[in-house]
Amino acid sequence: MIKIGDKLPEQTFTFITDAGKNSADSAALFGGKKVVIFAVPGAFTPTCSNAHLPGFVALADRFKARGVELFCLSVNDAFVMRAWQQVQHADAITMLADGAGTFTQALGLAKDTGDFGGLRARRFALVAENGVVTALQLEAPGKFEVSSAEAMLALV
Repeated sequence: MIKIGDKLPEQTFTFITDAGKNSADSAALFGGKKVVIFAVPGAFTPTCSNAHLPGFVALADRFKARGVELFCLSVNDAFVMRAWQQVQHADAITMLADGAGTFTQALGLAKDTGDFGGLRARRFALVAENGVVTALQLEAPGKFEVSSAEAMLALV
């Protein structure tokens, strides 16, 4: 499992914007920046849609004022992530689609939910500076406490 001091894995992400389909690699997305990446088990799921993502939407300006870019990670495809972004009015957050779960697995933070959804990300949030993890908040199964927007804002 990734830990404080580790470099984020290399990955190319695809995402959808108003301009269409785009892709960028880890170095372009996280290099030379302070970022918060928060991961959810799935777009459009209850805790993710009712609390996790909305908390970051509500506090996006405060993160930006501290020079922090926000990224939401899920093992979903780019079209699902874009639809969720639009429904949640989350334009200030870059939605990272990890469709095959390769980034999540490289982090060591994947879980298998079986027939419920298959491979998913565990709920977590991390802070990285220039691609190196400086804080990691991993939720206990079934919990939503340490990876909230409020908790992460206190760490940046």
